[in-house]
Amino acid sequence: MRTVLFDVDGVLVHGYHARPEKQVKWDATLLADMGVDPDRFREEFIYDIFIKKVIVGQMSLLEALDRTLPRLGYRGPSMAFVGYWLGKDSNVNRPLLDIVGQLKARGDSRLYIATNQEHMRAQWLWQQLQFGEIFEDIFHSARIGHIKPHKPYFEWISNRIGPQDEPPLFFDDREDVVKGARQHGWEAVQYDDLADVTSHPWVAERLG
Repeated sequence: MRTVLFDVDGVLVHGYHARPEKQVKWDATLLADMGVDPDRFREEFIYDIFIKKVIVGQMSLLEALDRTLPRLGYRGPSMAFVGYWLGKDSNVNRPLLDIVGQLKARGDSRLYIATNQEHMRAQWLWQQLQFGEIFEDIFHSARIGHIKPHKPYFEWISNRIGPQDEPPLFFDDREDVVKGARQHGWEAVQYDDLADVTSHPWVAERLG
């Protein structure tokens, strides 16, 4: 029974990607739809309070949006903004999920999500996008209190999953995260496209 973990953005979901040319932007029509400039939102929210507080579970997403959105010109309810954001950032990588489903059907792996996420999107992924029907658990940074690729993130997961007969297999699109996972003793593969999963020897043996 081998533990296999997958990142979300750039892997299970086509959205943010370590390579800019592969990004699928959720905020392309944010200004027209919600009256919020996407550049200002990234600079004044994402790269500030979101990364510093929300993504590590020190502040709720709604509280952070309540503090930030008014100065960006948004006067609607923060919950409506969250609904817009989550709905737009849900471009699921169906071919990969099909592969994960095949691994699940084999019954010789434990499948998890390992991602930098805040609580609301983690729940959205689990329930609305139905990742909970495929994966055993979601290890997200707001739950753990640390982000990838920091060492405490991987230590928390290792403590959670317990002793392993072979190194956990992990797919992530970020080079620094892959390096961090390898330093922790995991077998980590940098994900760029579906072949990075299907051609991996352990996976390919189970798909053949």
